[in-house]
Amino acid sequence: MRICVTYPLQAGQRLVLRTALDWDRDVAPQKSTDTEAFFDLEVPGHTLELKPCLIADGQLTWARGPNYVLTAHEADRGLWPYFFGEARGKVSDVLQVDFEGQQRAIRIYHPPGYDENTLRRFPVLYMQDGQNLFFPEEAFRGNEWHVDETMDRLDQMNALRKAIVVGVSPADRMRDYTRAGYGAYGRFLVNRLKPLVDHHLRTRISPEDSVVMGSSLGGVAALHVAWEHPEVFGRVACLSSTFGRMDDLFERIASQPRRKLLVYLDSGWPRDNYDATNAMRDLLISRGFRLGVDLLQFSFPEGLHDESSWADRIHVPFQFFFGRAWRAQRGES
Repeated sequence: MRICVTYPLQAGQRLVLRTALDWDRDVAPQKSTDTEAFFDLEVPGHTLELKPCLIADGQLTWARGPNYVLTAHEADRGLWPYFFGEARGKVSDVLQVDFEGQQRAIRIYHPPGYDENTLRRFPVLYMQDGQNLFFPEEAFRGNEWHVDETMDRLDQMNALRKAIVVGVSPADRMRDYTRAGYGAYGRFLVNRLKPLVDHHLRTRISPEDSVVMGSSLGGVAALHVAWEHPEVFGRVACLSSTFGRMDDLFERIASQPRRKLLVYLDSGWPRDNYDATNAMRDLLISRGFRLGVDLLQFSFPEGLHDESSWADRIHVPFQFFFGRAWRAQRGES
């Protein structure tokens, strides 16, 4: 297996690996440049733990965060370590973004190592109801989604690729997230916010790396945006969504050409838009979506229509879109 470790080396610095085969022995690269070191490794059992290390002035510094874990059946692997920052992500201050006479508040989660390893680009998740994602003092009834903590924990588990999260608070929720105004809201995401984020942050800009997600009415808005703009957002997650109440998604999805999307749906049971979610699942299957491939749907017994329930299960769509196992199954890097 070939391992490529990418890091912006300075003069006199070099990269090595330490592995569980002998944590005290340096593994030198077969080839290296100013930004990359290539290692050819064998995994003797089912898994192998390892850590990149930085050598400068005779001092060895271990990469921050958890050990990387290779599996025996894994393809070539790229690693982007960091050595000096905190092993947790950061959430930005509130940013105000104007578009078509409306102003919306934005907060951005930067994953661990973002500031230090400047060679890495990240997929981006755009989440609706941004006021509920990060801080209890901003969230509805003080219940936040713990998005930053969940992303950090999944990173510690080696369960997913790191991602940037953009939390978007609506200007007028009942308008932005329903048929009355989700066309204008979609234009805001596509024509204003995403170009702004891509310009200022190190993002991966393809539809496969651009996810839109929401709950309840926010899930309706997310599916509208992805269905209307699949060339921009290729992945969409809809939690407990109120399909069919204040939108025309059933009619449009039934009559319009199938979109190239990866879709996640879920709901609680019994009174958390369970029937509407199952109806949307069946409609998407009738349009050619395949369960377990480009469509994933879960029902959570006793799941409630509130922030605490959504916080408990956001790790599932996060792993569907950014998890290593799911990406490998779909043939994605």
